[in-house]
Amino acid sequence: MEAVITIVDEGIGIPSAMLSRVFEMFVQVDRAHERGRGGLGVGLALSKQLIEMHGGRISATSGGPGLGSTFEVRLPIAPEVEASVRAIGVKDDLPTSRFRLLVVDDNRDSVDSLSTLLRLMGNDVHMAYDGVEAVHAAHTLRPDVVLLDVGLPLRNGYDAARLIRSEPWGNSMVLIALTGWGQEQDRRQSHEAGFDHHLVKPVDPKVLMTLVADLFHKQRRGLPARVEPTVARF
Repeated sequence: MEAVITIVDEGIGIPSAMLSRVFEMFVQVDRAHERGRGGLGVGLALSKQLIEMHGGRISATSGGPGLGSTFEVRLPIAPEVEASVRAIGVKDDLPTSRFRLLVVDDNRDSVDSLSTLLRLMGNDVHMAYDGVEAVHAAHTLRPDVVLLDVGLPLRNGYDAARLIRSEPWGNSMVLIALTGWGQEQDRRQSHEAGFDHHLVKPVDPKVLMTLVADLFHKQRRGLPARVEPTVARF
């Protein structure tokens, strides 16, 4: 026996050629005029992964562009609970950590997606959406790790990082830059601003989770979490 949940919208619709791909990570329907308010293309992928972790499945149908979409979720009512983390492509066990994290990005879809991934690992995750709010949240929450977008409104990520590093409470925080730029000068600029790591968008979820888990396990072994900046592009 299973529960069936149907979600119907009247949005932009999905071309038939895209129906088989909409649940893939970072896949977006190619609507140029919608890109200004589009996300990263991770929401449906995360939904599918979470549903499959609970033994369910999700499917999508659409009449085509401009005709809305229908999503059907099927979940077993009394499943045998099994922590199947293969749904998110991790070969062994899901990486775990118990950090207090701050995720900062003016793209709310991105913040929500990254926060969901990090909470699945066992972290206490908080969110902010601009550079001024980021510094205030870092001061108030004293997170272990800050994932900080560089292109933020009000105060960019470089300036926010410098302000955090200028305070005694900011010296031990691990700062991870999230940016669409990955050239050598971009890496050098983030290093000079005080970042420990430089991840280029779109960030591979497995890379991010592995990095955070490695930092946590280093901390538990009494090793310094802050290291020379590294760069990953995926």
